Amino acid sequence: MDNTDPEVLARAGLTHIIEPNDQTGAALVQVAGAIDAYRLIQDHAGPAPASEQQQVAELLDAHGASRSALRLDAGLERWRPRAALADPEADLKLMAHLGGGLIAPNDPHWPTGFEALGLAAPLALWYRGEGDLAILRETSRLVAIVGSRDATEYGRTVTAELVHGLRAHGICIVSGGAYGIDAQAHQAALAEDPPTNQSPGQPATPPTIAVMAGGLNRFYPVGNEDLLKAVHRRGLLLAEVAPGATPSRWRFLQRNRMIAALCAATIVSEARWRSGALSTAHHAAEMGREVGAVPGSVFSANSAGCHRLIREGAATLVTDAAEAIELLNLPAQAPVPATRDSGTTEAEDRRDYDGLPVQDLLLLDALPVRIPRTADQLAIVAGLGMGSILGGLSRLSARSLAQRTGNGWIRRFPNGREPQRGAPQPD
Repeated sequence: MDNTDPEVLARAGLTHIIEPNDQTGAALVQVAGAIDAYRLIQDHAGPAPASEQQQVAELLDAHGASRSALRLDAGLERWRPRAALADPEADLKLMAHLGGGLIAPNDPHWPTGFEALGLAAPLALWYRGEGDLAILRETSRLVAIVGSRDATEYGRTVTAELVHGLRAHGICIVSGGAYGIDAQAHQAALAEDPPTNQSPGQPATPPTIAVMAGGLNRFYPVGNEDLLKAVHRRGLLLAEVAPGATPSRWRFLQRNRMIAALCAATIVSEARWRSGALSTAHHAAEMGREVGAVPGSVFSANSAGCHRLIREGAATLVTDAAEAIELLNLPAQAPVPATRDSGTTEAEDRRDYDGLPVQDLLLLDALPVRIPRTADQLAIVAGLGMGSILGGLSRLSARSLAQRTGNGWIRRFPNGREPQRGAPQPD
């Protein structure tokens, strides 16, 4: 947008003054408009005008917020010290120099997903990077992958596999730029080749987007600087706070609602019981977005948060990229590429005894492999009556699972014998 646009200047200034998800500030902007709200904070001394106070209070009430706790006068008191330091023109020039700028809600690139946030929506969105901004309006092509900072090798591997399958379907991977799972999600997305099934007229899909908790004038955390520079070259970095803002704990937590709102689905690939990634998942669930969680070992504290989401019903269990794709209800495309050798395919995992009733399964287990057993002996081993034995032998024989030999019966394997799984076979 034009950096001289009064709306852009006002919103740039407001992102310097008002904290993320400050509903009093959002209500003031909605009531008065960004330009007059910025002017009121900058220039008006004393109590807020009565008309604005009343309208803000009514709007907060309508959204279930506490009128007394979120009074406009209290907001003005905490905003005015920052207002004297705001310099939106300088911030916009800096971001333009860094290859970025500001997106306001009236911009054609404003994310459609932010509609679900209501008063919690950002006042504006700072960006930098070479990725096509049009992707921000393609919610169905954005998937968040988040998790703990202290990722294990298991978590990193699962994350890379999920990214591999999602990128093959033209999905842009969104995460928070932090250490651990976030970094792995970005890195894996950057490592993938561009999808080959891009539809005509669709905007080119950036591999990944990093939603940051601090100002975009620096790459934070410092340990991920090279990674975030790579995201800048091929994707996008986003933030709702002005350049120079520090990534405080509050801003990290509020950043999570933006990640959830941007995306059609959020997947937690590995998370501890109290991981911040769970807040992203809960935000997504509250907005009616799809949430997936990858299970891990019950002995791993790093997967306790994923198990918690699944047990509480907040997330769907996801074990591979194909199941992640299912969350999106995408139109039929090329199959999801295999991401790991699980040792079996769906066809290989079928058993020749699938679909048998319980009594026939008991009889099948009683059949020996080498030394035949008579019907009487089978009745003792299987614990079944003679009628069940004779009827079952007939049914098993029809499926080539049993064969009469001499005076007895033995087990047969029409699809080849299964590998041993630790249980002894009957003689």
